[in-house]
Amino acid sequence: MLPINHIHHIAIICSNYEVSKKFYTEIMGFEILQEVYREQRDSYKLDLKVNGLYQIELFSFPNPPARPSRPEAVGLRHIAFETDDVKLVHQLITQKGVECEPVRIDETTGKEFFFFADPDGLPIEFYEK
Repeated sequence: MLPINHIHHIAIICSNYEVSKKFYTEIMGFEILQEVYREQRDSYKLDLKVNGLYQIELFSFPNPPARPSRPEAVGLRHIAFETDDVKLVHQLITQKGVECEPVRIDETTGKEFFFFADPDGLPIEFYEK
């Protein structure tokens, strides 16, 4: 086994920086650590703190190509966040105008979970602790 401590960050490339920045800070509630405009790349990089444990790097680039998510495509499928109260998170996100799938039960673990998508269709899951 490699000597890995934990996941350091998740990098996401968005199609509309301002829309995604608002989604990840106002809907998801992630804290901005640093925001940098990289002139040579015409690109923003926004570092977001997730509950003090992890970091999401949100990037913008001019005209990034679309990456299919559905039907199930090869590659990273989704990101998942753990919560103590799946139904409460579902309610809070829905109240902010985000369309969410219904809460379901994982038939293997018996845990509750649900999915929704970020502004670019990236699947996000909340999963019961």
